[in-house]
Amino acid sequence: MNLYQPEKAVTGPAYGNGFKCTATFITVVLFGYAASIATRFPLLQYGLGVKALLLGGASLMLLSYYWFLRSKTTIDETGIRQTWMFDKRVEWRDVRSAKMIGIPYASWLFPPRLVVRTGVSFVTFNGGSRDVLVEFAKLSLASQMKK
Repeated sequence: MNLYQPEKAVTGPAYGNGFKCTATFITVVLFGYAASIATRFPLLQYGLGVKALLLGGASLMLLSYYWFLRSKTTIDETGIRQTWMFDKRVEWRDVRSAKMIGIPYASWLFPPRLVVRTGVSFVTFNGGSRDVLVEFAKLSLASQMKK
């Protein structure tokens, strides 16, 4: 799909404010619940496996929450990329098609995503800002015009 080139580089958050607020609320509630359990049960008396499982679960939750807040999507002359624990990248020469998908009536929480088809796989990119979503729409329209 070499027909598409963005007019300028666009960078924005990968997740919108509604999603970030919801993630913050859920994280605070879960850690509050964990604190109440820790005060009611003698967790230090359990085995090493249980302690490791609880510590691992809490670590993964905090790591995911950190990346929800920090993740960025960039569209530039080389392609599309999104930062995360494991960065995603698709170069323009690898793009076969692109389509925006969304969840009806829940766009305030889950804005439309861009699904990019490469030769052998699909890669999904999130857009949490208006500029990124506009560029997603342009890419999706360019893909449909190519067909």
